[in-house]
Amino acid sequence: MASNRHLGRIVALQALYEYDFRLRSGDATVDVEEIISRNVNRYKDTIDDIAFVEDLIRGTAKALKELDAKLQPLAPEWPLAQIARIDHAILRLSFYELFDLPKSTIPSKVTINEAVELAKSFGAENSSKFINGVLGSAWRQAHPEEAAKETVKPEKPTAKKEKK
Repeated sequence: MASNRHLGRIVALQALYEYDFRLRSGDATVDVEEIISRNVNRYKDTIDDIAFVEDLIRGTAKALKELDAKLQPLAPEWPLAQIARIDHAILRLSFYELFDLPKSTIPSKVTINEAVELAKSFGAENSSKFINGVLGSAWRQAHPEEAAKETVKPEKPTAKKEKK
């Protein structure tokens, strides 16, 4: 069975969306471990890297306020309270994966692309562009040297025509 991190991210997104929804609704019984157990158990035979999914959910849920503090300056025209909940969940999940997931060897382009795909599947029409813009800006700000290498492409030498 091949590793299926895409499905794992979908499960993580569902779990985090439920967790956030219940928190905002004032549900005093919300328990991230119960949500993880229920959601992960449903797909345990399909997802190879259960630890990745659980770490993603636990880490993101534990760091909601810190993640929001880092995300807000990246989209100043959009207060987080006004962003669709699913987009907010995708941003939190992906930001955590990009910058805070311990021992992550996942390339940043893969994480951003996966976030865009989640937004296309679960968000509104323009969600994927918004998610891509916010995460791309965050990555470029955190890695200015690498971002400069990607945007500056060497010019191709052009052959000069000889005059006859």
